[in-house]
Amino acid sequence: MSVKTVIIYSSVDGQTKKICHVLKDILVSEGHLVDQFQIQDVTKSITIYDKIVIASSIRYGKHNEHILSFIQDNNQVLNNKKTAFISVNLVARKTEKSTAGTNPYVIKFFNSITWKPQLTGVFAGRLNYKLYSFRDRHMIKLIMLITKGPVSSKTDIEYTDWNEVSKFGHKLCKM
Repeated sequence: MSVKTVIIYSSVDGQTKKICHVLKDILVSEGHLVDQFQIQDVTKSITIYDKIVIASSIRYGKHNEHILSFIQDNNQVLNNKKTAFISVNLVARKTEKSTAGTNPYVIKFFNSITWKPQLTGVFAGRLNYKLYSFRDRHMIKLIMLITKGPVSSKTDIEYTDWNEVSKFGHKLCKM
């Protein structure tokens, strides 16, 4: 019998969505039946799934509020299923901030909820100033200046380590 898996994500500029598509392809290649939804498109109960993967990007230091509400509303189900959480953020571009135990956003997030997923992935996203609104571009440049990151308006860097995403996908299959 195939494992029914759902991937629920929030993506602002598309990198989290891209990561989730790669994970879905890995799961499908291993025989999983996979549904994938953006958080605002989740309409059915998650109780029908054997595994639940929730992914969120960071914007201004916080995971998506709809993801947080979804986790709080489904806490009991999540704590009784095989689950994984993925955080996509630019702080994770630094190796020393790329794990659940060292990434400040993930630590803060888990301190605010009671759900404890069996597997957590922390992946660096993409920095592309051309995609951002005027306000976002300047706010992100300020953050990059503080964290010693690139601030040129021409910057377009995909920091995502696709080998790590693939390893995580295979861990999901075995979970």
